[in-house]
Amino acid sequence: MSALAILNARLLDPATDYDGPGAVLIVDGVITEVIHGTQASAPAGVEVIDAGGLCLAPGLIDIRVKTGEPGDEPKETLKSASLAAAAGGVTTIVVQPDTDPAIDDPAMIDHIQRRGAALDLVNVRAAGAATKGRDGQRMAEIGLMDEAGALYFTDGDKVIANTRTLQRVMSYAAAFNALIACRPADPWLSEGAVATSGELATRLGLSGVPAIAERIQLERDLALVEQTGARFLVDQISTEGGLETLARARGKGLEVAASVSINHLCFNELDIGDYRTFYRLDPPLRAESDRQALIEAVRDGLIDAITSAHAPAPAEDKRRPFAEAAPGAVGLETLLPAALSLHHEDGLDLLDVLRPLTSGPAGLLGLEAGVLAVGAPADLVLFDVGAPIVVDAAALKSKSKNSPFDGRRLQGKVRRTVVGGRTVFEA
Repeated sequence: MSALAILNARLLDPATDYDGPGAVLIVDGVITEVIHGTQASAPAGVEVIDAGGLCLAPGLIDIRVKTGEPGDEPKETLKSASLAAAAGGVTTIVVQPDTDPAIDDPAMIDHIQRRGAALDLVNVRAAGAATKGRDGQRMAEIGLMDEAGALYFTDGDKVIANTRTLQRVMSYAAAFNALIACRPADPWLSEGAVATSGELATRLGLSGVPAIAERIQLERDLALVEQTGARFLVDQISTEGGLETLARARGKGLEVAASVSINHLCFNELDIGDYRTFYRLDPPLRAESDRQALIEAVRDGLIDAITSAHAPAPAEDKRRPFAEAAPGAVGLETLLPAALSLHHEDGLDLLDVLRPLTSGPAGLLGLEAGVLAVGAPADLVLFDVGAPIVVDAAALKSKSKNSPFDGRRLQGKVRRTVVGGRTVFEA
């Protein structure tokens, strides 16, 4: 039996709205006692960690992580992604299916999860492709992948343009309550676009996509949700118009959730500057009014999950003309301090910031983690909420270093990451 007590901590538990002093007792990787208040002591013979007043929260759950394994390991491996996650206080990652080959059958789901378990770092789970080879035409083996442990189903960055195919996917998934995720981007309006339409894109000579492309596609997707009764996740919502459509759907009682990338909460289209390719993202960065609307959606609970949208790309894929540069950014290690900027700079309550990083995604995916409660897995992050840091992309544990936060001053430093009661990172 292994036992660990973390004492003298500031407990932050969004699932119960508790923010105050306390302690946690862990036995064999499971939380066995949560004590609120300052009068906590450890039983004899138990390993003790004195938190010294640092924040102790459930480990972060990142539901959108790209890796290069299998098929493109120079970008990222499951090991390097897991090391980056541990350093960032992320205790569970959900790998996206856009690998080579695609994660579109139960054997691939099993492979990813076995490989992740063998690393013995963080919890590695997989999302299955909604269509075979992510071709948008043939429905994948959703039922078998669900049995194998896939947490949800998506074609990732590829939009399922064929409405009949998506209708079939949703109808089939609804039969066993599986979650379907789609990117809301009209494929014809978005084709070839690398920025959001407007004065900046015009001045820079960049092909733009109008913000309304998100709303148009989302209206179609939500009409199918209403018709099929499927559980649905809006993948990386990024515009004020999309949020308005989402709120209407929720008001009608549809079972619809939404995620947002940390990049769209922290940056706007002006950060592109003079063709800075680390800000070449998909979806592209939006107007400041959209960013502010997204922040308010986090405050109001309209957003269920904040993701790192971790998308590694080597230097040779980024150091190109803006329109030719690979989209995406790494984000596992910077997710927590970047999210804490919503608290430090925008005035959001700490629990409101942490909820879509912990209990929100846990509830969405049916995970037992994401909460400080008896019987829950001891997946925890201990962090200093006010510690200043300067992001150094070269020092990140990810194999790729394409971080838009490079050189940015943030507050919030991970001191320890615990997974199943084991320390997997300590600073």
